[in-house]
Amino acid sequence: MPISRPASPRPSRARSALIVALLGSGAVACSTSTPSSEEPTAAPSSVGASATPASTPVPTDTPAPTARYTNAPDAELAALIPTEASGIPVVVAPFDEFALTPGDIGRAFGDIGDRFESLALAYVEEPRATLYAMRVDGDEVATDDLEPHLATAGRYVGIAGLDPDPWEPGNVAGTLVWVRPEDNATAAGTMIYTWSSGEFVFLLIGVDDAVNRAIIQQLPGEPAPIPRPSPSPSGSGSPAPSASSG
Repeated sequence: MPISRPASPRPSRARSALIVALLGSGAVACSTSTPSSEEPTAAPSSVGASATPASTPVPTDTPAPTARYTNAPDAELAALIPTEASGIPVVVAPFDEFALTPGDIGRAFGDIGDRFESLALAYVEEPRATLYAMRVDGDEVATDDLEPHLATAGRYVGIAGLDPDPWEPGNVAGTLVWVRPEDNATAAGTMIYTWSSGEFVFLLIGVDDAVNRAIIQQLPGEPAPIPRPSPSPSGSGSPAPSASSG
């Protein structure tokens, strides 16, 4: 009686070929599937597009000077002030012994006073005189620049009226000054002077003009213009007599 052969555990060749064919076609299908509509697309190239120009910065205004109501010691400014005038002592007050500040007197000089950086004070007891010396911050100040503030400068040192007309330009030992004589509110002989050296502004009031002028001579200032001689009369052949001649 014949004995039958056991079935082989491996598939036949034909079946194996069919399985391989099915697996291969599935792999191809996966690799060639249509991309999802949700996949990102490349952005268009920006080559050749003009760049947006940077905005021009808007300039900011420089803050205006403000009055200073503290007064730091200024040894250089104090050293400018003479210690005597016409043989009379001039007292330079220590910075910690008077309560005035650059801002206090600066109110009399308008926008120039807003730039006063420090203040020195000096005085003569007899005959009475008081000197205010101020250092200016920033651009230099000409004596002519003080003209709009003459009336308030006079008021600051006790002149009652605000009329600037009594002020006139003057020359003290070659220094250009503004000068004003006494009025009804001041003692007899009172004279007021104000002038600038560029970096410093001075205001002086005193009852003895010899002392006033001696103080001015020892302080810096702007040179006064040299007066031109008057032309000689035509055909005279000799120069015109000077004002000092007899």
